[in-house]
Amino acid sequence: MSIRILIADDHHVVRRGLAFFLRTQNDLDVIGEAANGEEAVELAKSLKPDLILMDLVMPEMDGIQATTIIKKEQPEIKIMMLTSFSDQDHVIPALEAGASGFQLKDIQPDELVTSIKRIMSGENQLHPKATSHLLANLSSKNKPERNLIEELTKRELDVLKEIAKGKSNKEIAGALFITEKTVKTHVSNLLAKLELADRTQAALYAVRNRLVD
Repeated sequence: MSIRILIADDHHVVRRGLAFFLRTQNDLDVIGEAANGEEAVELAKSLKPDLILMDLVMPEMDGIQATTIIKKEQPEIKIMMLTSFSDQDHVIPALEAGASGFQLKDIQPDELVTSIKRIMSGENQLHPKATSHLLANLSSKNKPERNLIEELTKRELDVLKEIAKGKSNKEIAGALFITEKTVKTHVSNLLAKLELADRTQAALYAVRNRLVD
């Protein structure tokens, strides 16, 4: 079954270029285009896409505001930020709003397709630049939540640290010398213990609590 995609970007050329390329992929289906955040919210309601490629800076309503509304109304919709900005002031609010991925517009087309598929399979996808900004510029005002972290086993903690680095289940399995099935079990367990909804929230949690270098 094809992944149904909505593109939200205020630049017509960018929207058309993305739509043209994605429609060449057998398992991707572009079902709509929005020129701003308000249109994205409305089209999300009427078209019910599987995933939205969301620009950050748009007129009427920006991508973060639109993401917040869409995830509140339709939490099952996955949202990938596709933008030119990778600084802390854009990355963290986007992820906190509910985005499952954050990629820059200089991403290679094939990598974009891979990221879309990985997000739909439940993985978080962060561009390396976004990850580095997230790690390097994280505010120090957040206090570690040790009471929940202490609930994790050593292996679950290891998996959490790898998630924070943006690794897939396969990559985590290779790094820790365990099977992908075991990784999935650890991910499910740590999400439950930390009371988090997905891997993106887990990555943010790990960074906030300084579990990664």
